[in-house]
Amino acid sequence: MTALMTVLGIVVFAVGLMVSIAWHELGHLSTAKLFKIRVPQYMVGFGPTIWSRHKGETEYGFKAVPLGGYIRMIGMFPPGEDGRVTARSTSPWRGMIEDARSAAYEELQPGDETRMFYTRKPWKRVIVMFAGPFMNLILAVALFLGVFMGFGISTRTTVVSQVSDCVISQADTTKRDADNPCRPSDPVAPAKTAGLKAGDKIVEFNGRPVHDWNALSKDIRDGIGKAEIVVERDGQRVTLYPTITTNTVAKTDGDGNYVDGTVKAGFLGFSPASHIQPLGFTDSIDHMGDMARQGVDSLISLPKRIPDLWNAAFNGAERKADSPMGVVGAARVGGEVAALHEPAVNRIMTFVMLIAGFNLSLFLFNMLPLLPLDGGHIAGALWESVRRHAAKVFRKPDPGPFDVAKLMPIAYVVAGIFVSFTLLVLIADVVNPVKLSS
Repeated sequence: MTALMTVLGIVVFAVGLMVSIAWHELGHLSTAKLFKIRVPQYMVGFGPTIWSRHKGETEYGFKAVPLGGYIRMIGMFPPGEDGRVTARSTSPWRGMIEDARSAAYEELQPGDETRMFYTRKPWKRVIVMFAGPFMNLILAVALFLGVFMGFGISTRTTVVSQVSDCVISQADTTKRDADNPCRPSDPVAPAKTAGLKAGDKIVEFNGRPVHDWNALSKDIRDGIGKAEIVVERDGQRVTLYPTITTNTVAKTDGDGNYVDGTVKAGFLGFSPASHIQPLGFTDSIDHMGDMARQGVDSLISLPKRIPDLWNAAFNGAERKADSPMGVVGAARVGGEVAALHEPAVNRIMTFVMLIAGFNLSLFLFNMLPLLPLDGGHIAGALWESVRRHAAKVFRKPDPGPFDVAKLMPIAYVVAGIFVSFTLLVLIADVVNPVKLSS
């Protein structure tokens, strides 16, 4: 049964992935048609076509490799300086440029002269190229809002879930027996010494009311030494007097979320209970903003993650929980989610979060101002607009369309880097995957 649920989870994630890609390309398609640009093809997937149908002037279909999609627009690049689109050159760099230019015109038909992409005003081209990532952003926001407001997120509370028996450094936890981690030489945890029990709700810390876990955690980390804690236990208030000790604990960010690394801080020795707490609209937007900032930080930090990925893929090193994942890794996580012994609604919400996170990542990644990504075409259109406005202000001749095709050699280099990184992630996902338990 577990194997069946795992396979089902992978299939469900793959379907969600394909819907997200089709939704992305629909943004490009709809806005291109709105501005009368001819679109011969709308395809989901790459490789050999497994099904297609013509409707009007566009062929719609699915291809065999479900790892992306595209629409084909006529005239993505302006003609060369000589006005020709089929000129050849012995220079390999010039050949790349002319190959890209020729591909943009290979389906040119009579009447298309006024329906080419490059002939549209820069603001229209920006809209067409931005529409794809924007569709992913819309879907991500809708899914996140549905989960946050309709279901909720796991929130740590001030209720005690479990009291530690001893003080163990965070760096030593992975080296201990999970069922019996304490050794005779380990000091007893302050919480246990003070008499804290599972089910206690902490309501005061050193004379101040306690309302949320993040504030309580910070107070404990900063409050080394004698402390006074008031808890609610069986309907009564009980005052405890622990002595908070120093320990090596996991590092947290400003919001109380655990991040890589450890730090010396106050340690009491208990785990907080969690519950599912629906969020209001404002809190949901704030939470999505935090996730977007984390996504941007992850993109910026990708280059420095390559050594860890390499070691995880080829040297048997531990795969970190926040390691970049590809489609294969995310699908495996989807399979693990389906096989969890959790209520069905919890698993469904986790699936929705996975798909929402994937769409947010698609938006952020495609907005990078690099060819061949959508952001690269947006940057080219914006630069053209700046050049033309500057020429008008200084009464100089119109410089004409910015020839994005001249950047194709750079685009090939960028694409090569992306492909290499994707292959590295794929290998790591296969031989040393990120696991849900991590």
